[in-house]
Order: sequence, then structure tokens, then C-alpha cells
Amino acid sequence: MTRKDLQKLSLIRLSEAKLLLGSNSPDGAYYLAGYAVECALKACIAKETKRHDFPDKQRANDSFTHNAKRLIVVAGLESALDEAVRQSEFGLRWKIVMQWSEESRYSSHSTREALDLIEAIENRKYGILQWLKKHY
Repeated sequence: MTRKDLQKLSLIRLSEAKLLLGSNSPDGAYYLAGYAVECALKACIAKETKRHDFPDKQRANDSFTHNAKRLIVVAGLESALDEAVRQSEFGLRWKIVMQWSEESRYSSHSTREALDLIEAIENRKYGILQWLKKHY
């Protein structure tokens, strides 16, 4: 899987989440929306991977997680995130995204929760995906 593949997959997962929400399936919409962020974070990690370098085993292992906080660290985005979170609008959206986990597949989510997560991800000015695109 390449960085471009992960970038595309991020947009596909967000699109699928919106389709599910439009079909009155907020649980699936919420679940897939979170993967849009995960794929974008993994694209950020891929960007930092040099083409002919032998991969660092620990970094590679640390990349195989669904935890956005850990992926931020692996991508080397902690300082950039700290700065972005200081903007209250972005910070509020980041908090919403941080509530997602792969375990959400076992939970029920309201339409409002799914809408809030999708908006937090795709907001044109303060959205998480908009911010991640600057880094991938």
C-alpha cells in the first residue's frame, strides 16, 4: 500500500460514511468515518518513509495500530498537533475525533454523533482531514 493509496482510501472511507449516514445507518457511518482519519494519518507516516531505506522495525510495528494518538507520534506530528489544537475550533473537532476507536464497531451511535464526527473530519476550515492533508 502506498501513500497515494492511503490518501485515496481516506477519502473513500469518508464518502462511504456519508452514504451510510444518508441511508439512516449512523453506526456504520461513525465507524467508517474514523477510518478516514486513520488512513490519512498512515499516509502521513508513509510520506516520511524513504524509498530505498530499510524500514525501522519498531516504527513499522507502531504504525499497525488504530489509535490516532499513537499514529500522531509515529508520524512525528505531535508539535504540529499541539499548535493546531490551540485554535479552539480545531481543538473541539480533535476532541470529537479522539472519541472514536476501532471498538466503535460494537457500539451504537446516534445520527448526531455520526454527523458530529463527519463534520469534525471534513470541515473545510478547521477539519481534521484538511489539517492532515497538509502533512501527507
